[in-house]
Amino acid sequence: MNEILVLYYSKSGSVKEMASLIARGINSVDGAQAKIRTVPEIFPDTKKQAASIPDSGSLYGTLDDLKNCSGLALGSPTRFGNMAAPLKYFIETATPLWLNGSLENKPACVFTSSSSLHGGNESTLLSMQIPLFHMGMILLGLPYSLPELATTTSGGTPYGASHVSTNNNEHAISADEKKLCIAQGIRLGEISLKLNK
Repeated sequence: MNEILVLYYSKSGSVKEMASLIARGINSVDGAQAKIRTVPEIFPDTKKQAASIPDSGSLYGTLDDLKNCSGLALGSPTRFGNMAAPLKYFIETATPLWLNGSLENKPACVFTSSSSLHGGNESTLLSMQIPLFHMGMILLGLPYSLPELATTTSGGTPYGASHVSTNNNEHAISADEKKLCIAQGIRLGEISLKLNK
């Protein structure tokens, strides 16, 4: 079974919901299985540590989860056009995996949510791809053969699935955004199987 890690950070719940939709797409591919994980908050007080198991929701991801996956879907809300600090911090702890080439030739994709239409979705997706390129991963986007990519009036880019929630998280994930998340999961699952034959 190809286990694909869906690793995310979510503050208001939109990215968490997107992670579930991407996992649904992965799990619909025969021979692929999603493993959903999140990352803990980080704090300015560097002496404070999060518990090893969160009180609720997804378990925290580990470097072993990352090392042993056959593919990766990485998700974050936008923070000034970049990924959120907790996810970036986790990725920066993966230097040993980079040094050992543990992630080379594994497929990966990225997804995000912002509070406004021009809140930095595309720059966030692109910035999330940079460390994955350094790790030697094979980056997957969304092809324009998906009709929702051309018709969406909210989120959705060729760089990866995205969502626009508004400042108060008032907009639910749209039908087009949901289809793109699921399609991204399916594509990641299928490519992972092809690469791991």
